[in-house]
Amino acid sequence: MEARRLRWETLAALRASSKGRLSYCRRWPRGEDILEGCMSPLVLSPYSGWVLDRLIGQSAQEITPSRTSTPKESTPHTNQSSSLEKIASPSHQGSSPLSPAEPSEAKLLILYLVTDFIYVLTTQGNDDLRLVEMDQEVFPAVLPSKVTEVEGCIQLYEEMHRLKGKEGLRQRQEQQEQMVRALYDLASEQLKRFDELKELKQHQEFQDLQEVMEKSSKEAQGQQEKLKEEHRHRAKVLNLKLREAEQQRQRQEELERLRKEEGQERLRRLYSIQEEVLQLNQQIDPNYRHKDLPRFDLSAYSNRGNQICGLVSGLIRATSERGFPTPVDVANTERALQEMRGLISSMQQEIAAAVEEKRRRDEEEERQKQEELLKKEQMKAQTPAPAQQSGGKQQKEGLQVKAEESTMQWYQQLQDAAEQCVASFSEISNCKDNNEVKKIKTDLQKAATIPVSQISRIAGSQLREIFDKINNLLSGKPVQSGGRTVSVTQHPQGLDFVYYKLAEKFVNQGGEEVASHHDAAFPIAVVASGIWEIHPRVGDLFLAHLHKKCPYSVPFYPALKEGTSMEDYQRMLGYQVKDSKMEEQDHFLKRMSGMIRLYAAIIQLRWPYGNKQGTHPHGLNYGWRWLAQMLNMEPLADVTATLLFDFLEVCGNALMKQYQIQFWKMMLLIREDYFPRYD
Repeated sequence: MEARRLRWETLAALRASSKGRLSYCRRWPRGEDILEGCMSPLVLSPYSGWVLDRLIGQSAQEITPSRTSTPKESTPHTNQSSSLEKIASPSHQGSSPLSPAEPSEAKLLILYLVTDFIYVLTTQGNDDLRLVEMDQEVFPAVLPSKVTEVEGCIQLYEEMHRLKGKEGLRQRQEQQEQMVRALYDLASEQLKRFDELKELKQHQEFQDLQEVMEKSSKEAQGQQEKLKEEHRHRAKVLNLKLREAEQQRQRQEELERLRKEEGQERLRRLYSIQEEVLQLNQQIDPNYRHKDLPRFDLSAYSNRGNQICGLVSGLIRATSERGFPTPVDVANTERALQEMRGLISSMQQEIAAAVEEKRRRDEEEERQKQEELLKKEQMKAQTPAPAQQSGGKQQKEGLQVKAEESTMQWYQQLQDAAEQCVASFSEISNCKDNNEVKKIKTDLQKAATIPVSQISRIAGSQLREIFDKINNLLSGKPVQSGGRTVSVTQHPQGLDFVYYKLAEKFVNQGGEEVASHHDAAFPIAVVASGIWEIHPRVGDLFLAHLHKKCPYSVPFYPALKEGTSMEDYQRMLGYQVKDSKMEEQDHFLKRMSGMIRLYAAIIQLRWPYGNKQGTHPHGLNYGWRWLAQMLNMEPLADVTATLLFDFLEVCGNALMKQYQIQFWKMMLLIREDYFPRYD
């Protein structure tokens, strides 16, 4: 506590001292700088004289001129003034670096001098103050002057600080301006970089946009190409559909035309059947009286015939109302015709049986009478009648029923050759599991049959092309068929197979094409004759097929053997039997007519581009032999007359030129002796 009390007493004494009563500026230097200034000797700046001159000139107006001083006082002052005058002398002024061009440096120098001056004055002032304190009476006038100077120095010092502050402010402004310029330059550079970056970004965006546009353009082009492709595909599909629709329409029109043609053909068929039925019905006369059968009654046949005629007329009226008859209507009318024919046949058979019965009874009565006459007269009158009767019978039955033995041997040889040919290509015929062989079989069959099917009555210049194609195939050369190359060398049995199928196709064309169009016999015959001449085996197989399908071309009338079914016997006669139903007689005669016409054309024609020096492989001599053998055999109803007419119509002129008078003798024989046998 004592120490603390002593410290406070010391502080109070210091505050009461002369130093303690002095007031200090807070901006003045403190610490070691103050002590260093007190200990250093007094030294004025070289610019002190120049500063004091300026200051004295400004403060002279304020200081009283009547101020006096003692010699003691003036001596130091005088010395000081003299020292200041030396500093401010012209020599010093001339060497002063302060010039109007350097205001900043002058201000700094002034600040420096004022500081030194204030420091000197302060030091001296302290001494003066001490002098004043010691003896205030000795130096009465010193205090005001120094106070004023000190006050002036303080103001100068404050002015220097203000100037220094302005200089600092100016420098700071310059620094700020430099900083602003630097920031401006930096901002400008950054703005340029920003603009460049923005431009780069815009360029990149433009590039991206251009790429996107190109990509979208490509996608649009691809989509457009896709749409075009789809459009082309749809157009193609539509064209196909239109073409199919057009083809369908054409097929429908063709079917409609065929239907109309078939309907008209069926209608004509109905009219012909009706005409035939009416003609047959006219043969049934209920008032008819046979000279030998005066009591024979035909009323039942007449009634049934009228019923059949009414049925046919009703069918025709019904079909006329519907438009065209159907196959069922034609079948019904044909059944009615068959029934009418059967009715006529039954009537004729009944009449014939009755006539035969009456004739038999008459003969029995005559025989009895003759026996009675023979008993009465003698044995001389008994022989002439039987002899005369036997001679008449031989004259009537002089024609044969069977063919000649040599002809049958020739027929059998041809059939055996055909069977051997079939056996020679059994591997091709039975190729059910071998697809390759089956394919070869199909190609060979098409190559052999299609050219023959292309022969028609209007073939014209195509005949030579067809002939060359068939000849090349049989010669082993490759030919084109259905877009593929075909040759008989593809299989060891290919040649025999083609021989057989080609001969069969020629015969079928006779029964189909020639039967429908009689003038087609000649183009088919000229090609067949040319092939026959180059490849004789085709001719033998052709005859074998012809004799099998048309036995009357031998001529040969097959006999019904014991154990043979009726269907097989009908096939032997040349009829086509399907589902135990025999073909119609008209169709049968039409087929037989076509095959005989083809045969008659072959025996008189030769291939015009072949070797004409040789003889015909099957010429007119075979036709003359066939005609002679036909006339030596009993005629068959419908068949013989049809075949003779067709044969003579086709090759009669050629036979007449070849045999001349003999041909006319044959014609006389047919007219006078053969025709009466049809009665």
